[in-house]
Amino acid sequence: MPPLASMLNGAALAPSLHLHPRRLRPPTSAATLQVIGRRTRFGTGKGRAATVRCEGIGIGDFIGGDLLKFDLGQWLSDVEEHKALAIYSPHEGGYEGRYLNRLRYQGYYFLDLSARGLGDPETTLTKIHPVCPAHLGKQPIARWYFPPEVDYRLDALPPNAKGLVVWIIEAKVLSKAELQFLALLPTLRPKVRVIAECGNWRKFMWKPLKEIAGGA
Repeated sequence: MPPLASMLNGAALAPSLHLHPRRLRPPTSAATLQVIGRRTRFGTGKGRAATVRCEGIGIGDFIGGDLLKFDLGQWLSDVEEHKALAIYSPHEGGYEGRYLNRLRYQGYYFLDLSARGLGDPETTLTKIHPVCPAHLGKQPIARWYFPPEVDYRLDALPPNAKGLVVWIIEAKVLSKAELQFLALLPTLRPKVRVIAECGNWRKFMWKPLKEIAGGA
């Protein structure tokens, strides 16, 4: 029976509520990741956790390896030795710019091209090639002729330039024959270096382009 004072006020006294701060706990189905040295334990909260080894961890992973690139010296050496490289950069992007800048500091100038719409690389880069502008269905179909992209820029280089780097993005859409020509281009034009973005990887890496193209 509720007290009389409560009845007079129009409502019964509510039972006392004991409020406790809610503890935040991860759901049992959430994945758990523990990094212990060179081992990574990955568990799903159910059953026994599996062990995955993280290979290739170096000092750069702990002291800002995204800012301090310890392989820039090897990068410059491989560019001069192989002259045509296929690079693989992380999906988030931005890493390749540090390697590009290091080549710029060495005195190289750049020709940035996209593999999509490039056409035949041999014709576009080393020969006078036609380009048909969009006519939109109203103008007559025209054909303009442009000078070779590489030769034109080689002639325009300043005397103190070390060379020309042909940097091709989205090169993963090129065929084996087109990649083989790009690997051969520094032989045809000794002052040219070729960098082709052939895919993505967890860290920035590169290989000689002739290995990717299947050349000898």
